[in-house]
Amino acid sequence: MARPALLLAALLGAGSAAAQDQAACGGTPGAPAWAKSAAYRGTLGTLPIALQLTPGRFESRYFYERRSLDISLEEFRSGEQLILQEAVRLERGGDSVVTGCFTLMPAGTGLKGTWQAPGGPAAQPVTLSPLNALTLPLKAPNSPGLQRLRRDDPLAFLKFNRAWVRTASSVREPLSGLSYPRVANASGPLNAALQDRLLENAVSALDCRSLLPQDLQADPAAGYELRAALTLQKTRLISLREDVYYECGGAHPDNFSLGLILDRATGREVSPAVIWPKLTAARMQTLYLTGVRRQVEADCLDVLTQSPLEFTVNLKPAGLNLTPTSLPHVAAACAETVVVPYAALRADANAAGPYFADLYAR
Repeated sequence: MARPALLLAALLGAGSAAAQDQAACGGTPGAPAWAKSAAYRGTLGTLPIALQLTPGRFESRYFYERRSLDISLEEFRSGEQLILQEAVRLERGGDSVVTGCFTLMPAGTGLKGTWQAPGGPAAQPVTLSPLNALTLPLKAPNSPGLQRLRRDDPLAFLKFNRAWVRTASSVREPLSGLSYPRVANASGPLNAALQDRLLENAVSALDCRSLLPQDLQADPAAGYELRAALTLQKTRLISLREDVYYECGGAHPDNFSLGLILDRATGREVSPAVIWPKLTAARMQTLYLTGVRRQVEADCLDVLTQSPLEFTVNLKPAGLNLTPTSLPHVAAACAETVVVPYAALRADANAAGPYFADLYAR
């Protein structure tokens, strides 16, 4: 599972912001030749940490395992020494402040050195060993997304590979606090698909909280909020909608919606085109604009008719739900959801398809 695009640009920006005070830790920008992309786990003083080194990509980071919030690192070098400079924002509106300097050298297959706050007390010893996430036992239920995280982002896997809290109707990921619906009598593949949706949101939630200034990281009103709901359950199909609201320390909060249609047996996504092959993008836009005229003011209607729209879709008992996803942030309030009754789409449907009977009487 790749780090979500929603937060990747912000993470890159946070990394480059650390360059504001290149003299804080000393050295010359860039890593020594021996430094390669790798994940490590070890101790800083007596505290367990995990560290991802990604030279030249502004993605190096580490976290204290007791907190699990990433701290961005920027690479410098002094001779053969690797210097990793950490910087954080202490309060909203403030600039990044350099809060620590790693000085590291190879030691066998790992790294050894020190960490010290600029102008602070004595340096703390740092010992790091390679982190091979593929050798760690699974503590969360196995799923394709968890395995991708294990392979592609060992630090995130280390955080989220833990027992999750299950009830009859939901699953809660304890580190992020996010919950996701459960489906009664779900197949194994469907349970895995739902877990992976929660996992992707949980990774985003912790990335978001890591980007907040420190005075907001403990504020429950800041960060990342997920509202996920089952909107339809049928014999062959289920559908869900995710609404996410996030404030990650940028200029303003933001939000997005995601609709999902899943095959109940396989857990795989079902494209609306599989159910309604004749439902073209142009027809979808026409149906949307016809329905939305009764829901929005004239100024929003002007925005909605200016250019082709992109939609996220989910199913409800009343019909196909269309929600625009392509509006600029300033017009996001115009993104009303329109419900297109299934009867209006019957002529577009594949009557011989596996999902027809879930939505239409023969």
